[in-house]
Amino acid sequence: MRRRGAVWAALVLLGLCALLLGIGYREALRDPVLRRLDVAVQGWPADAPPLRLALLSDIHFGAMSMDDARLRQIVAQVNAAHPDIVLLAGDMVIGHDAEGADARAAGLTAPLAGLHAPLGVFAVLGNHDHWTAPAAIRAALARAGVTVLTNDAARRGPIALLGVDDSYSGHDDVAATLAAWRRLGGVPVVVTHAPDLTTKLPPALPILLAGHTHCGQVVLPGWGPLLLHSVHEHWRLLYSPRLRCGVVADRGRTIVVTAGVGSGTMPLRLGAPPDWWLVTLRRGRR
Repeated sequence: MRRRGAVWAALVLLGLCALLLGIGYREALRDPVLRRLDVAVQGWPADAPPLRLALLSDIHFGAMSMDDARLRQIVAQVNAAHPDIVLLAGDMVIGHDAEGADARAAGLTAPLAGLHAPLGVFAVLGNHDHWTAPAAIRAALARAGVTVLTNDAARRGPIALLGVDDSYSGHDDVAATLAAWRRLGGVPVVVTHAPDLTTKLPPALPILLAGHTHCGQVVLPGWGPLLLHSVHEHWRLLYSPRLRCGVVADRGRTIVVTAGVGSGTMPLRLGAPPDWWLVTLRRGRR
């Protein structure tokens, strides 16, 4: 009887695991959640209308959960929201090395060329981009009409987009980015891949938009994110837990961390659905 009971318990456990895997895979493939945020910005010009910024990250093209058809569907969803600017916050492709990365990079061009934003589409690279094929990814994005900011800034209307390269892989140069911004002027909006960059930024930068964390990707009730450390990098901490997801206030700075639209190497999500943000910047009250 004991043996039979143990067998039944094992079967029930296997069934529950299979159920969770199925739910997680379906969650990874679902349409991303559109999240919205209005930010009242001090110093916004009185005659400048609000600006709508679409923030996407962690496409991870080439993964089981991200192919051409799904990326085109996400592009259509973003276009339907009519953003003024689209921002792609890194990790365009899947992978930890260069094997097969050029082909995955090339696959970005056609779907991302479909993005429509009157003030442009901009991108920064992420750690997976630097680990795989950064030159090929930059070329593919350029063919799609996407401007890649590498520790540089671009002025669009009342704002300056400060594109700081990925800090997780050690490619950030805050000083160079700030110098570019000071030449252009404008209300600064920092775009980067990993939100932990906030610790390197001066307080004069009120907005930081980022991805990288996948919002934990697999978040268990009563436990939290299943993985906070990278298996591929000797269990290095992936991100500060306080910056895991959503809107975070940090010493007067508004940080927005998107869960991303892809799911990385593991095509599973639990408790952290894919999402993207529509951030509206407008004049603050006096």
